[in-house]
Amino acid sequence: MLIVLLGAFLHAAWNALVKSATDKLIDTSLILGGAAVLSVLALPFLPIPAMPSWPYAFASFVIHIGYFALVAAAYRFGDMSYCYPLMRGTGPLIVAVLSGVVIGETLSPLAWAGVLLVCGGVLGLTLAYRHPTGGSIALPTLFALANACVIALYTFVDGIGVRLSGSPVAYTMWGFLLCAIALIAWVTVRRPAAVAARIREQWLWALIGGACTLVSYVLALWAMTRAPIAPVAALRETSILFGMLLASFALKERFGWARPAAAAIVVCGIAALRLG
Repeated sequence: MLIVLLGAFLHAAWNALVKSATDKLIDTSLILGGAAVLSVLALPFLPIPAMPSWPYAFASFVIHIGYFALVAAAYRFGDMSYCYPLMRGTGPLIVAVLSGVVIGETLSPLAWAGVLLVCGGVLGLTLAYRHPTGGSIALPTLFALANACVIALYTFVDGIGVRLSGSPVAYTMWGFLLCAIALIAWVTVRRPAAVAARIREQWLWALIGGACTLVSYVLALWAMTRAPIAPVAALRETSILFGMLLASFALKERFGWARPAAAAIVVCGIAALRLG
């Protein structure tokens, strides 16, 4: 649980970097590139993932292209304090509902209670949200919900793939490397001058953000080799507690009355998962 919670903090940190960026898609690509650079340095010292896991790794990299593009789109049109809970709270609910059918994992009543409390608390963070300029939230809602479905999909794919790999760290790093090559190539072809300028200006932050997202996902996938996928996916979404604080204090987004109550519900869910 402590390892997944650490990963949750790191996940919130790289999302805050994307939200604070002036160009969401380019900076998302650079963060992914930072993770790829770190992966290239580490992979020669790691075992190659077992062959049965490679189809899942390739499927995951395709799915993650869509995920990172939707993250950038959601933050372009909506606040992190709204989009982040909606994306991260809905995905684990989909995973929990479909786990029995897709991978044959069933949850105890207490584990179900924990999943529902965590996801319900996370989604509760969106209830009191109002657009800062009074505009429509339809577009950010659409992008966030679409990404929740993508999150559920890659959770299943990587949860199965990492169990077949024999090396969770290497499996994760290969996935990031493949994804980075594709996404950075696409963005560079479209806007080569802008990408070159951002690399010169933000290369250090790209490496820091890349380290956050890489380590966060390594820890989550490692946990999925030790525990059922649905509770790990739900516990990982406690990142919203960290994201809420970062959005409020670092990004100066409004801190509504509903958030402390929703955070308390999430904490109750963590306790239920621990007992379950």
